[in-house]
Amino acid sequence: MKLGIGSDHNAFDMKESLREYMIELGYEVQDYGCQDSCSEVDYPQVAFDVADDIMGGKIDRGILVCGTGIGVAIAAGKVPGIRAALCHDTYSAERAQKSNNAQILTMGAKVIGIELAKQIVKVYLESEFPGGNSARKVQQISDKENEYMKGVRI
Repeated sequence: MKLGIGSDHNAFDMKESLREYMIELGYEVQDYGCQDSCSEVDYPQVAFDVADDIMGGKIDRGILVCGTGIGVAIAAGKVPGIRAALCHDTYSAERAQKSNNAQILTMGAKVIGIELAKQIVKVYLESEFPGGNSARKVQQISDKENEYMKGVRI
């Protein structure tokens, strides 16, 4: 599985730790930045880049972190077809995949610590979307998104 990871300057340290952890787990990881905690980086472009590459088939899933995880979730979710889930516990991370087929997991570096973040990432990456009743619900979300996209110029 090919993964993307990205952050703003507020979450640089967490991003680096998670990137190393995912590599240790055996995943191929592409780093979308930022590259240090000193330069202020706006998170939307990082989130857009990860989401675009998921939709383009360059990566399979993404992990995005910022101060709260909220901003990157909102930004990534603006890319048509993307489902980004903000999770600060392992149960939500599992359900993000099993119930919602979320391609992106987001977390807040100022909300949780790195060890919990690692547990969340591991559970999320080990979870698979089974389809079934959940597929019907995910399709309803996609249908509504497509309805809004009709006639919209991008």
